[in-house]
Amino acid sequence: MIVRQTYLEKLKLMRDKKIIKVITGVRRSGKSTLLEMYRDFLVSSGVHPSCCQYINFEDLRWESLKDYHTLYNHILENLSPNEKNYIFLDEIQIVPEFQKAINSLFLRDDVDIYITGSNAYLLSGELSTLLSGRYIELSILPLSFKEYWELVGGDKKTA
Repeated sequence: MIVRQTYLEKLKLMRDKKIIKVITGVRRSGKSTLLEMYRDFLVSSGVHPSCCQYINFEDLRWESLKDYHTLYNHILENLSPNEKNYIFLDEIQIVPEFQKAINSLFLRDDVDIYITGSNAYLLSGELSTLLSGRYIELSILPLSFKEYWELVGGDKKTA
């Protein structure tokens, strides 16, 4: 796995800011991997793993959470009390009316919300309406030439 340092640094700067972090990009651009790297960073910097909830809606284990009421209640039931909780929702567009759960969670001071999506619905201008302007978008691309060059073991002096 190649560390997407540029994107990781942007997420670090947004940590604990009262805004929904939306990571968008084409399929296979590394959105899920970036979330995993960021979660690992949080844990290595002292955040207890129980304070990080990660749900990937492409994984059938989470099939029961594809109702926004159920999703919301599941997240609430698993929050660590008296701690900042980090919520990672991968491929959120799979959940119909997901914005209702997200907007309600946003009202809480003890959560920091990160969501990803890749389809045209989430990437469209409708997102600003759905999340009431309470978000910042981090659009990621597949590997840059420099990242690719490092991955294949190219001469770092020429990258």
